Amino acid sequence: MISARLHRVTAPVATALIVFACVFAGLGNLALAEESAEAATNIHHVSSEVCANCHQEIFKQWQGSMHANSTALTDPIHATFYKNVAGDPTQEGVTLKASGKFPICLQCHAPNAAIDKTTKLDAKPAYQEGVNCVACHTLAQFNGVDGPDGKLMLGLKSYEISDQLQGPSGMNNKLAELASSGDDLFGGAGVGGADSQKPNPHFGEPVEYEGKQIPALPMAGNPKLMKSSDACMGCHDQRNNPHGVPLCQTGNEYEQSESQVNCIACHMPIAEGLADHSMGGGHSPAMLERAVIFDIDTESDGDNLKTTVYLKNQLPHSMPTGAPFRNVYLKLTAYDESGTVVWESAEGHPGKDDPQAYFSYSMTDDEGKPAMPPVATKPGEDTRLGPHEERTLVYEIPAETVALVRGELYYNLLWPKLVEKFTHLPKDLTDPVLIAVAENPIGED
Repeated sequence: MISARLHRVTAPVATALIVFACVFAGLGNLALAEESAEAATNIHHVSSEVCANCHQEIFKQWQGSMHANSTALTDPIHATFYKNVAGDPTQEGVTLKASGKFPICLQCHAPNAAIDKTTKLDAKPAYQEGVNCVACHTLAQFNGVDGPDGKLMLGLKSYEISDQLQGPSGMNNKLAELASSGDDLFGGAGVGGADSQKPNPHFGEPVEYEGKQIPALPMAGNPKLMKSSDACMGCHDQRNNPHGVPLCQTGNEYEQSESQVNCIACHMPIAEGLADHSMGGGHSPAMLERAVIFDIDTESDGDNLKTTVYLKNQLPHSMPTGAPFRNVYLKLTAYDESGTVVWESAEGHPGKDDPQAYFSYSMTDDEGKPAMPPVATKPGEDTRLGPHEERTLVYEIPAETVALVRGELYYNLLWPKLVEKFTHLPKDLTDPVLIAVAENPIGED
């Protein structure tokens, strides 16, 4: 009697649930179809959060990269310069203060926003994400940065952009499709094995994955771009200021090196079958520590010690490279038996006291005085280590009481004057980073 009552009560409920489920499924399919249509027409609006559903490890690596933090919303150094030369990255209609033009910075630092010609970078996740997944994986062909009118074509302007994702190999599933039809020569598994049978938006169909709806994101193979430095050079080749003074020059430096090793080999090495999307560079201590071979050799020279410092740039571009305010410096210090400093090559930063130990690129005004990048009219002295360059520096140190000579090599994201000026920046962006150490004990065989 009780079970009959339950049956009478639950039957209508069950019917309602079935109807609701059908309606909900229909709405879900409709939403998925709409999202796929949006991805097909505006693929640059697809957030990296969508990609994270399947590519979780790659997404985590990318999240910690400077590509993911390239905009004026997330990179404090870039934000400082952007607000100075353009304006608020959360406002629409921002133009360069000097020219009144759309900020060219966005072509590299917020490419998805640049496509839509918007400066309100918080309007969409795909704008805020800076150089996100689709920003790179829709690059189809690199046309070089030299425009027909002699002007540089920077960032997206140097590429042909696809409305379809581009990958180093694509999906390459056509043989598997043939194998799984007809006589099924491969035993039902397909050439790709079990993975080829899983739902995959890169095959061109929207899918549901762990309760999440993922739009169709077909992917074409493009190894000529995706496995070469062409994928990088639109933004990392060169950049001049309004007066034609070179700022970023990595591409020219790389060409000078005549290296056959491409950018990706170092900055996106393959580990366990995956390219490292953390893309380490000047913000990565691990990358910096591998950049320079650094050693010192100390021998007696009468009442002095003669210390020879050896440096070799391991890189196929200058060290440092990229933004012109990057710099490297050497510090040489002598200690007595108690660890007290008895001699040093310079107090603090050696820019003035020991210029041979300061490796940087400078710019000047018409009178040859140091000038900031936006207003410089001439290139200044370039003391950086050139591609694969070897350099030795020699120091004479009074030998009395010296028990140890220690050499240290430091990397800075900013010139000392900018560090003094930009007091609002966090210390991890303004403090020097120790990238190499060498010691010579004195009197030990």
